[in-house]
Amino acid sequence: MDITEYMHTLGRQARAASRAMARADSATRNRALHLIADAIERDSSILRAANEQDLDAARASGLGPALVDRLTLSESAIATMVDGLRQIAALPDPIGEISDLKFRPSGIQVGKMRVPLGVIGIIYEARPNVTVDAAGLCIKSGNATILRGGSEAINCNRALAALVAEGLVGAGLPEHGVQVVETTDRAAVGALITMPQYVDVIVPRGGKGLIERLMQEATVPMIKHLDGICHVYIDDKADVEKALRIALNAKTHRYGTCNTMETLLVARDLAPLVLPQLAEMYAAKQVELRADPESHHILQGYPYLVEAVPEDWSTEYLAPILSVKVVGGLDEAIDHINTYSSRHTDAIVTEDYSAALRFLREVDSASVMVNASTRFADGFEYGLGAEIGISNDKLHARGPVGLEGLTSLKYVVFGHGEIRK
Repeated sequence: MDITEYMHTLGRQARAASRAMARADSATRNRALHLIADAIERDSSILRAANEQDLDAARASGLGPALVDRLTLSESAIATMVDGLRQIAALPDPIGEISDLKFRPSGIQVGKMRVPLGVIGIIYEARPNVTVDAAGLCIKSGNATILRGGSEAINCNRALAALVAEGLVGAGLPEHGVQVVETTDRAAVGALITMPQYVDVIVPRGGKGLIERLMQEATVPMIKHLDGICHVYIDDKADVEKALRIALNAKTHRYGTCNTMETLLVARDLAPLVLPQLAEMYAAKQVELRADPESHHILQGYPYLVEAVPEDWSTEYLAPILSVKVVGGLDEAIDHINTYSSRHTDAIVTEDYSAALRFLREVDSASVMVNASTRFADGFEYGLGAEIGISNDKLHARGPVGLEGLTSLKYVVFGHGEIRK
């Protein structure tokens, strides 16, 4: 196979399909989403079998536990995909919406219309649910998409691609509206990110190495985030019960996700009370604590205690490892977060309204939370139906990227025969 020619063929087909996708009315696009959801429910056993093939190959190749977790397509994960598609179908259609329509002194009316981006290339690793989430959001927002999943999930992705194509054709949309790259050759990624004549934007969902490579090589604009170094700060005015519950969930609910807490900050006045209780809870989960000198002193005797080194504050572990630091208060916590955070998601636990507002204003991240686990930083949990990725960029889209993030605005003008003088 000539990879470049193959990818250019996908690009040409996607560009042609994008015009039909943009023209399709809301009812047609919603029908496609429901048909895909029905097909996934119908063939869930086939999808599980394909996923088992991928999991067997992953374990045999020595894939780490975090990546195996991401790769696993459980019954609940399939149910979530189906529910997500139906939620997306129920969302208001953004395409064609006209806003900010105003008369100008000349007599013309000027407004903005929301339109699809066109063709979206999505690159992701070891998460077959992304195939459905991405397809659903792109269909709803009138875009065509080329999906390049990780080689670890190739069997499951192929099975999902067939069901997506079935739904598209059943609704009268072009089968090339959503295309899954069939080859696992890494050269396909290099071709996809350098086809601006066919692809309007790239959304990478993967490890830091992938994103860094794309930042160096891509000639197509990207919506991206490098990593998820997320913080929880327990303020001296925190409700202790809330703090314990949130700090445990933010770290141990799942280890391999980008919205998992990687650094815990605790106000000095509360640290002697909170840290020993949390340490007991973390010990039950065998979480290694990499502690600064002050928290290390408080936690003496904890079975999984390690002295933190400077690199720990800027590390995304994706594992049962947590950096812990005692801080003097809100100012020091905000300064630490803005120094080491990846601008993904950061949370404060406090009953002080003024401290909460300062944290919201001054922490420069895509999602900033008060009294909630960082694990909520997710398109599904935010009511977007699903997400195509999370962006910690500041231009175009920020945070979980749902329907609106996959659209753009163009100016529209209504005249009545006016001419410029």
